[in-house]
Amino acid sequence: MTPDRLSLTFAALADPTRRAILSRLADGEASVSELAAPFAISLPAVTKHLHVLERAGLVSRSRQAQWRPCKLEAAPLRAAGGWIDGYRQHWETSLDRLDSYLQTLHTKEG
Repeated sequence: MTPDRLSLTFAALADPTRRAILSRLADGEASVSELAAPFAISLPAVTKHLHVLERAGLVSRSRQAQWRPCKLEAAPLRAAGGWIDGYRQHWETSLDRLDSYLQTLHTKEG
């Protein structure tokens, strides 16, 4: 069974190193060496993280002569945000109803 795009996105975001890589790429393109600099892990380990991010569609790589920059691709993040937003709206509505109910109880007691 092939995972859906949303599952790939959330799986990629589950790791703090990959989230940090995405944060760095939000500032602009970077090479693997530049992305690896703040971490105490090997270049091959960073490359493995990049493969996970690429598979999820969160990162793309291009070639400019000897430089292979990595670039953030935001579309999967927007899709994940939209999915989460549906639940946020549900909980905000539920909490608003609870607040109204508690206000009613408070008014009846007072």
